[in-house]
Amino acid sequence: MLVLGVESSCDETGVALYDSAAGLLSHALYSQVAMHAEYGGVVPELASRDHIRRLVPLLREALGKAGRSLPEIDAVAYTRGPGLAGALLVGCAFAEALAVALDKPTIAVHHLEGHLLSPLLSSDPPVFPFVALLVSGGHTQLMRVAGVGDYELLGETLDDAAGEAFDKSGKLLGLPYPGGALLSQLAERGTPAVYKLPRPMLHSGDLNFSFSGLKTAVLTLVREQGDPLSETFKANAARAFQEAMVEVLLKKSLMALKQTGLKRLVVAGGVGANKQLRATLNSEAKRYGFRVHYPELAFCTDNGAMIALAGCLRLQSGTAAKTGGQFAIQPRWPLMEMARERPL
Repeated sequence: MLVLGVESSCDETGVALYDSAAGLLSHALYSQVAMHAEYGGVVPELASRDHIRRLVPLLREALGKAGRSLPEIDAVAYTRGPGLAGALLVGCAFAEALAVALDKPTIAVHHLEGHLLSPLLSSDPPVFPFVALLVSGGHTQLMRVAGVGDYELLGETLDDAAGEAFDKSGKLLGLPYPGGALLSQLAERGTPAVYKLPRPMLHSGDLNFSFSGLKTAVLTLVREQGDPLSETFKANAARAFQEAMVEVLLKKSLMALKQTGLKRLVVAGGVGANKQLRATLNSEAKRYGFRVHYPELAFCTDNGAMIALAGCLRLQSGTAAKTGGQFAIQPRWPLMEMARERPL
């Protein structure tokens, strides 16, 4: 079974081909970061227009890399939501039109489910059940995953997501968009424990998160420092922020493993690429005797491969939401609203 995956939820355009027997055959990705950097953040209308320009060339690239042709595709999976409405609509329209032309079914995929299952693309894939830590620009959640579509929400952020806090704190330190990745690089040059920032909800007794206060603490630190901010201050402040973030994510993940009795942790989403987070989790995994799995670095950010994989797994399990020509997008779509079977 050959599934084409299309991702267009925000500022990355992704197309991939996944074969149920051979695995991932190819993927092609275009990032709009350079375009949006001029405006200091994602401009939805520009994002939508750029997706239109990129999808056909990326499809040709993916087919060429895989050595496959359009008639060989058995189904087309696309991101139904959550995401930017206009960007989602571009991907949906492209997928539905292509499927009609090929007389093939379309599969609506939840963006977060794609991230959740993306470690299955790695050379060391996890097996069910496991605890998943989803950490991205828009979401921070802990979930118990028993199988494809079988998810239990354990905790989530009450305000800013981890990636959002990274980006906003990077901006406060004068870093260009997107600030989160640059903040992580800057933190590597910082000295540990120069500044002590709060660990929000670390001792709340539940598995929820809150990062708006951590971002505000960075703002207070910047104001106390005054202009101009020295490079040494920026590096030390970035290190302090990252230390606080990593400690909270670590302790909550350990608590989730203890509560569920599971010994496998999956970390997915853009923040899952953070070097300090990975190093800390790997160290604690050896200490406490659990396994930790990550997606390949290329699949931490939004991509078509995870959408193709999720669509294929849904088809195999008989729980695919086949849209049948409907332009059904859901810009706001909590993962837990998904049922095993979602006929449209």
